[in-house]
Amino acid sequence: MPEDLHQIALPPHRVWHRGGDRPVLALHCSLAHAGAWSGLAARLGGVTITASDAPGHGRAADWLPGTDMHWLATAQSIAMAESLGQGEPIDLIGHSFGGTVALRIAVERPDLVRSLTLVEPVIFAAGKAVDAAAYQRFRADHLGFAELVEAKDREAAAALFHGHWGAGDQISDLPERTRAYMVDRIHLIVAQNPALLDDATGILRAGGLEGVDVPVLLIEGTESHAIIDAVHRALALRLPQVTRLVVPQAGHMVAITHAATIAPVVQAHLDGA
Repeated sequence: MPEDLHQIALPPHRVWHRGGDRPVLALHCSLAHAGAWSGLAARLGGVTITASDAPGHGRAADWLPGTDMHWLATAQSIAMAESLGQGEPIDLIGHSFGGTVALRIAVERPDLVRSLTLVEPVIFAAGKAVDAAAYQRFRADHLGFAELVEAKDREAAAALFHGHWGAGDQISDLPERTRAYMVDRIHLIVAQNPALLDDATGILRAGGLEGVDVPVLLIEGTESHAIIDAVHRALALRLPQVTRLVVPQAGHMVAITHAATIAPVVQAHLDGA
């Protein structure tokens, strides 16, 4: 992280006032936007939840090819956390890509973090430590998806991605506006590969996770891709204060599809932090 973060503008965001001033920053998954947190936010209390749009998503500016997307998302989220906390640590909630950003903040700026709620953070490189074979299989498949994007077969790439990481439906079942939104942004998934497949950001560096000494809640679905279990097992071995919640009959979009199920656990996690 550069030291001139005051030059980073706050990203577009939404706010839910839920009966308390305690700030919570929520970071969404890829191909979504801040509004994805509406269901969970409506079920939490005693907090004010701010959800920001990641680069290239929602109302945020387009991502510029060739720039470091994970760095930008992290820098903007740090600026938001500093603004919300006003010198005090805050609670971070992150899903998928947003979960990796939240985890990176906890490693690089522990002073900003009071608690972490991570819904299937896709730091795939972590899985290699506990199941190298599963990681290598996943890596090969994921790079095959990237080849579709690079070949500009965006429709096929989006369909494949949604099949693996969606809510269990087909991309053809989605509203046209939602489908077009995903297809238009599918290249952003490939832009994340250095950070997620190879840990180019250093989230997994020696001593990094061990220094995240705040309560961490890891949430996953039983129907999620096998690599997620490997990632969560690896994180649980290194994070000092971690609890895992496994939601039956849920997949990667558990934060949306099962918001009512996870909300009481998230609330208890926030209340206990």
